[in-house]
Amino acid sequence: MPAVTTPPANALDDPALYLNRELSWLEFNRRVLEEAQDAGVPLLERLKFLAIFGANLDEFFMVRVGGLQQKVQAGIAYGSGADRMPVKVQLEKIAESARQQVAAQYGCLNTEVLPALEREGIVIRGLKDLTDADKLFLGEVFHRQIFPVLTPLAIDPGHPFPHLLNKSLNLAVLLQRPALAEKLFAVVQAPAVLPRFVQLPSEKGHVFAPLETVIHMHLPVLFAGMTLEHATVFRVTRDSDFEIDDEEVEDLLKAIEEEVRKRRRGAAVRLELDADAPPEIEQFLTNALDIDPVDTYRLPGLLDQTGLFQIYSLPGYPHLRDPQFVAQPVPELAQATNIWSAIRTRDILVHHPYESFGHVMDFIEAAANDDRVLAIKQTLYRTSSDSPIVRALQRAADKGKQVTAVIELKARLDEERNIVWARELEKAGVHVVFGFIGLKTHCKVALVVRREDDGIRRYVHLSTGNYNPQTARIYTDLGYFTCNPDFCEDASALFNYLTGYCELPQWRKLVVAPSRMQGFMIEKIEREIAVQGKGREGRIIAKINGLLEPAIVQALYRASQAGVRIDIICRGICALRPGLAGVSETIRVTSIVDRFLEHSRIFFFGNGGDPQVYIGSADWMDRNLSRRVEIIFPIEVPELKHRLINEILATSMADNVKARELLPDGSYRRIHPNDGLPAVRSQQRFLEIAAQNATRRLVDVAPPAIPYVDSRPTPARRTRKRQTG
Repeated sequence: MPAVTTPPANALDDPALYLNRELSWLEFNRRVLEEAQDAGVPLLERLKFLAIFGANLDEFFMVRVGGLQQKVQAGIAYGSGADRMPVKVQLEKIAESARQQVAAQYGCLNTEVLPALEREGIVIRGLKDLTDADKLFLGEVFHRQIFPVLTPLAIDPGHPFPHLLNKSLNLAVLLQRPALAEKLFAVVQAPAVLPRFVQLPSEKGHVFAPLETVIHMHLPVLFAGMTLEHATVFRVTRDSDFEIDDEEVEDLLKAIEEEVRKRRRGAAVRLELDADAPPEIEQFLTNALDIDPVDTYRLPGLLDQTGLFQIYSLPGYPHLRDPQFVAQPVPELAQATNIWSAIRTRDILVHHPYESFGHVMDFIEAAANDDRVLAIKQTLYRTSSDSPIVRALQRAADKGKQVTAVIELKARLDEERNIVWARELEKAGVHVVFGFIGLKTHCKVALVVRREDDGIRRYVHLSTGNYNPQTARIYTDLGYFTCNPDFCEDASALFNYLTGYCELPQWRKLVVAPSRMQGFMIEKIEREIAVQGKGREGRIIAKINGLLEPAIVQALYRASQAGVRIDIICRGICALRPGLAGVSETIRVTSIVDRFLEHSRIFFFGNGGDPQVYIGSADWMDRNLSRRVEIIFPIEVPELKHRLINEILATSMADNVKARELLPDGSYRRIHPNDGLPAVRSQQRFLEIAAQNATRRLVDVAPPAIPYVDSRPTPARRTRKRQTG
């Protein structure tokens, strides 16, 4: 990469100080690919990382590349990023980087992972590798299970090129009618309703043939009487980036449904096809799809590696996987009489997936089943396909409780699932609210109102992650249970803000975006600058998923220029360039990619020796701070604050096995243990800590004297504007 030059002092908005968003994201996906390339990772986990890499790249083309291509078509020369890289240059650099990574992906699959799997008895056979017995078996499978679902599509003046579904696998077929010189084209779509791989009989292990290979074998059946000249597997990725016109929408649910339907048939942004496809088939496809050659990828092997999840899900093969782990119970919850008494006794911090997400489901289930519970209010951004949390909310509504669900219909690529849940919940009598048209509701909050012997008490769960039991097993997140009246009052005010018309309160504990959070973060950074200026040590640590907001980056640069020591553990996109002389010399940025997806957000400010720690749903991204309803909140209980600082943050910063360090040019280098230092793999250490904590025995203590009703007035700050929060 070219050398990075330091701009003149005080020019902190100089584009040279910022990394490009899209290229930074591609660097993140490169780190995912590195896990697949790492021979120290168990074999099936390497296969999983190849599938994740492919799924990530699909979404990147659908949303980010699709959005850039829209800008080109609209004549927009520059993107909105602080780096000011021209849009066309971004697309050129994306294509260059993506091609390099895809070549490495296929090299890893074809020369390392598949041969190693075959030695373990897991085999994927191509057309040339099938035995006569395989072909006989696949012929029976084809006629019984596949042929009835297929629809061969001729392409001619009477049959225009079909609008193929996004990410669908297809075969382009070049035919010739006997005795005629005319060449004909046809398309056969591999049905998505069928498994990606067909399992073949074998005496031991597992042997598979790709679905498209089985279809390819039997094309003469579909095109009887025609001469088959060539068939090529191909796949189309379509633009899925859409926006809702805030001024025109009257029914948000209907508007989202319509946009989701359009997404399936958006403009093509990428064409993938077999490496040996003849030029005339490639030309036919690029013309039919109206796609540039630069967006065409010839691939030397299995298209759509997301299908490898089917192979990863095979039963058995424990020696080819990460060691199994059981999410541990939290003694404060597991040893309590019930969840209400546990939360009354103390505030509780839960570290997922190391500690059980079952406690969160128990919280909602208990609220649904408890006759003393009067109301449940919850935000839902992403949840699982068969969510026990949603079922509990339905059951609570059936029992006559007041149940409110704030569902974000615009959760990217989960819109369809959220639409289904919204309709199901409405049928059960849940008050379903879709938030704001101009903002995404991304905060994670659940509020339970319960009648107790001496009054009404509210219980709150706040989280950095979604109410999704499936992703809770593979994402690292933090959850917080409390009945502290200040938190409860804020949670009630937040739901009133999300569901009705009200003046914004003076928040007691929560810091809420978009109205306040960016300014709050900059104030905290500026305070560390002031501390440093008084001769004490300024200190900032942030564990986040992305850093893109220029105002935050500039504040961090000012802090570094003042001498504040800054550590940023940023999993994904990072626009900040660390280590620039005179600008960011005291900033260190690392990224951890391991078996679990790093997802928690933690913010530490040294505060002159009296540290303050916040957790929440927001990253330092422009979208989080300006275009979403987000919350962060303080952790003030001493033992919980100590845990966040000295256990979670300290261990994450010490990782020298799965961490990479960001260099000034935007590349990353793997961190290795220095001589004499032990290897620290943070996620493995957290598993060990959770197992140790689960064995603790707690001494019963009386609940603290917390008032059931907080009668302090909540002063209004200003009238809420729905578009700005």
